[in-house]
Amino acid sequence: MNNRKPLFVVSTVLAAALAFPAFAQSAQSGAAQPQQGGGGQTWASVDTDSDGAISKQEAQVNAGLSQIFDQADGNADGKLTPDEYKAFVAKQQDGANSAPQQKN
Repeated sequence: MNNRKPLFVVSTVLAAALAFPAFAQSAQSGAAQPQQGGGGQTWASVDTDSDGAISKQEAQVNAGLSQIFDQADGNADGKLTPDEYKAFVAKQQDGANSAPQQKN
């Protein structure tokens, strides 16, 4: 029985998680840091109520984040903390690095 997720599903989730490189950086420091190249969002810019976590409603401003919000919200409390987000990204990166390569 093959119970591996299709590669395209894993790729889609990983792409959504990695769509916000500034989040991982700004989530670590807790400060608003502009993304290189301009136009990027930071953790602080999405966290409009400045409580240190991103709510599901706040996440709606970023399509990629809203797609992965439920998966990244580790304790399913409706708030995504920087630690939960970093853990989710690390898990996705580890999964992508250990995924078996398909032969053409």
